[in-house]
Amino acid sequence: MADYRQTDAGSVKKGMTIEWEGHPCIITSIETSKPGKHGHAKCRITCVGIIDNKKRVFVAPGHEKINVPLIEKKSAQILAVTEDKASVMDLESFETFELEIPEELKDQIKENVQVIYWLMMGQKVIKQIK
Repeated sequence: MADYRQTDAGSVKKGMTIEWEGHPCIITSIETSKPGKHGHAKCRITCVGIIDNKKRVFVAPGHEKINVPLIEKKSAQILAVTEDKASVMDLESFETFELEIPEELKDQIKENVQVIYWLMMGQKVIKQIK
């Protein structure tokens, strides 16, 4: 099963998650130009990486296919916290692994707290406290 589906650049919307240059990103703005005499409509898409928080801007023809990653939202419990990493246990499979603690959640992440993490494109990231 693929980790993504495809859609046209002209049909993406602000707030959607797309894959660009191998990174899952959330679209922050999109501008579409009208088609020219001999060309196609162009879309100027600005997006921010979900994992690395890097801003990316690119222009694509409206008919170009863009990957939309499939996101699995899962629950986990924090087992231990060490500086900027947390050892977590998935509440369904009981698998344990380490995840980076997002800057905005550093003061809320403590042992025995339940969190929701996203699994997309083989990468895991903590998104919120349950």
